[in-house]
Amino acid sequence: MAYIPHTDDDRREMLKTIGVQEIADLFAPIPEEVRLTGDLAIPPALDEIGLVRHLQSLAEKNRNLDRYLCFLGAGIYDHFSPAVVDALISRGEFLTSYTPYQPEVSQGMLQSIYEYQTLICQLTGMELANASMYDAATAIAEGALMAIDITHRDTVVVARSVHPHYRRVLETYILRSGFKLETLDHDEGVMSMGVLSKQLSDNVACMVVQQPNFFGNLEDLQTFHDEIRKVGALSVVCVDPISLGLLKPPGEFGADIVVGEGQSLGCSMGFGGPLLGFFACKREYQRKFPGRIVGATTDSQGRRGFTMTLRTREQDIRREKATSNICTNEALLALCATIYLCEMGKQGLQQVADLCLQKAHYAFDRLCALAGVEPRFQAPFFKEFTIRLPFAHPPASVNQALLDYGMIGGYELRKFYPELADSMILCVTETKTREDIDRLVSAMAQITG
Repeated sequence: MAYIPHTDDDRREMLKTIGVQEIADLFAPIPEEVRLTGDLAIPPALDEIGLVRHLQSLAEKNRNLDRYLCFLGAGIYDHFSPAVVDALISRGEFLTSYTPYQPEVSQGMLQSIYEYQTLICQLTGMELANASMYDAATAIAEGALMAIDITHRDTVVVARSVHPHYRRVLETYILRSGFKLETLDHDEGVMSMGVLSKQLSDNVACMVVQQPNFFGNLEDLQTFHDEIRKVGALSVVCVDPISLGLLKPPGEFGADIVVGEGQSLGCSMGFGGPLLGFFACKREYQRKFPGRIVGATTDSQGRRGFTMTLRTREQDIRREKATSNICTNEALLALCATIYLCEMGKQGLQQVADLCLQKAHYAFDRLCALAGVEPRFQAPFFKEFTIRLPFAHPPASVNQALLDYGMIGGYELRKFYPELADSMILCVTETKTREDIDRLVSAMAQITG
């Protein structure tokens, strides 16, 4: 325990021991003009009842989803999470983000990770999955570095229709590692295959694409894979897991590495985190895999058990030989996704995806029927779509006005896409009713005149 001096003699003895005369000497490196000279403005102590009331008053200043309808997506989504998810992850045995350092002792934890890996493989159509990554952004970056290691090439190409936050993280990883990063611009909200074929070369290790992409549009994955195969590059596909309830999984297109954000799978929005990055690939790349893999086995008595099969991330033993230096495996959120997928099943996930598709298209059709509101792109979309607003009503002012109607509006594109400053991305999930969507349309009609 730390020693706390209680008397003046104790304090003098402490100062003498560390070699200073006065308490003020400890702060000598701090310029006097910026030092605090008076007392801190700390309010008096509260009893527990008063403290709870005070905290509630602070919490009420947040615009939360209990009081506001949310049509904001762009990476974190308002999907329904069954009550069984919270009930099970609240058990004390699971309240950790880490793989135990003596993993075989924790058979329950290992089984949950094994089931998670299996479900991710089934969902993505891939052969191997790890458990797991921080989020989709770091999963994309790790996938690109893995492709560089496999192909021994030095260039990564990323579609500009990939989430801009993901691209920023990818840029940090790739450029700081001494490799090259090129960006493929979008053509009306999707990749231009003609431009792609001209940009690909024998130096390209991989191409990163998102499905559905940041604008909500669906990319032509088959043509994409046909093009990159011509130069021997690998594909890194970032996918929305809910969309896989309806869409063909990337593995069936021949994807090499599939990543994504698992927050939609039973995890809360949580003010933007923590998140869950999933990562899957072909079995032939397992020795380059940035992750821990849990496998099923039998013990000496023939009983089924689980074990840590592969740990290519040797960051806690031999850092210089590690394929990745991410230590946390987000086990608690991976468990959320596991419970969610087991509870939903194939039919339930398909129903959720279909509801998102139908409701998003209903909202899109109704909004685009308003005067001055237009579709920004003509490409097919899943649960997010991009609309252009009237010139007199920029997205920022519309979103501010929507708050007065009890709604959180869409994502404003002007920061990362200046040419789309008059447009916003709206998201509609299975949680929205027809009445909710009609409320949005009515509010937009009044706001835009």
